[in-house]
Amino acid sequence: MNNIDPLKNIRIVLSRTSHPGNIGAAARALKTMGLSGLVLVNPREFPHPEADARATSAIDVLMRTRVCGSLAEALEGCVLAVAASGRHRELRHETRSVREAVPEILAQAASHPVAIVFGNETAGLTSEEAGHCQLWAHIPAHAEAGSLNLAAAVQVFAYELRMGLLLPAAPAAEEFAPATVEQVDHLREHFERTMRATGFLDPANSKRLLRLLRRMLARNRFEVDEVNILRGFLNSVDAQRRK
Repeated sequence: MNNIDPLKNIRIVLSRTSHPGNIGAAARALKTMGLSGLVLVNPREFPHPEADARATSAIDVLMRTRVCGSLAEALEGCVLAVAASGRHRELRHETRSVREAVPEILAQAASHPVAIVFGNETAGLTSEEAGHCQLWAHIPAHAEAGSLNLAAAVQVFAYELRMGLLLPAAPAAEEFAPATVEQVDHLREHFERTMRATGFLDPANSKRLLRLLRRMLARNRFEVDEVNILRGFLNSVDAQRRK
């Protein structure tokens, strides 16, 4: 296991951000808690003077912010993606409070990149975006108060991560190479191709099945060897079909 500060291995991903001020405020929230990895997916406006103004002493974090054209690109290399959302959609992902999720986030980030994904200020994460994530984490706000401002939510997550470092570390488990988000996504795509080719998937009625497949794969913590076994099996099915 690499000796890496877990906070340095965590990237905060903001998808489709509408207000540049929230980007700057999020950068400041990260820096106050010792995080520095900020990634934007298709922001409406960035760079922007308002983002600079709200970042104040965290301009350095803002200057290092990476802008991506897709969520898949933003998650490259990550072994765990966490959807920051309080909404329980039909995907029925495993959901924890942010405090409950922190130990697993820090354990993975001790040796591998981890992403925490926040959606648009108005609509939050789409079902498709959440489908890229293996875990949902929410802030248990008062039921009558609604959701937090985006930058405030980032600050709460950053604070809980910082506080999590002060807790006694759990005993190290036997280390296996975890599959990255994109490796699992490639596995899902391989399943879809094979199901279509064999006729198992009805093209006219595929949406629900593919959604269930994405959910099933997302909620498992695959190792690289496990992904390779499943893809090897699918390759054998494809080969038999071509004979």
